[in-house]
Amino acid sequence: MIILGLTGSIGMGKSTTAQMFKQAGIPVYDADAAVHEIYEPGGAAVGPLSERFGDILKNGGIDRAALRAKVVDNPDAMRDLEAIVHPLVGLSQMNFRKEALESGALFAVLDIPLLFETGGDARCDYVAVVTAPENVQRERVLARGEMSEDQFEQIKAKQTPDAEKRARADFVINTAFGFDFARAQVHSIIDLLNGLAAEISDE
Repeated sequence: MIILGLTGSIGMGKSTTAQMFKQAGIPVYDADAAVHEIYEPGGAAVGPLSERFGDILKNGGIDRAALRAKVVDNPDAMRDLEAIVHPLVGLSQMNFRKEALESGALFAVLDIPLLFETGGDARCDYVAVVTAPENVQRERVLARGEMSEDQFEQIKAKQTPDAEKRARADFVINTAFGFDFARAQVHSIIDLLNGLAAEISDE
């Protein structure tokens, strides 16, 4: 089974692109959803995180705002957070891979926002980067009304630059010309990887 890593900076359209793969019947692992799951009441991260960081619970689950306040500008706390969360997310990803393989899928997609930043690309056969021009990215993010321009710049500064991501990618999916155009690119990738996976399975 071929593993395709899917990534892209904030505002590039990665989540929508991931849905295009899912709508085409491709198994898609959502790293953000996996984190949400372990933060929910009864989730695997609730106990270890509350033990380490104290009063960060809300209705039995992790209060993400309270947790963020504990780790922001605190490298030691951030390292502790990652040491707890990353293995749990890694386990969920392994379970996804196992289920996808058992389902008979020829290839599967790992939707991981910080794929390059965490070294996750080393565990993928191919990588697809979702991109758009910087002005389009900025307009999309600020139009959501969820963050200021300064907050957007801070998040962008922590992410691998888009140009570097594109340079390291096997496939580049451009969402600047609308999502029908992006969907056509997605289906081209699906056709190619299904063909490659079929060839591998015949060997």
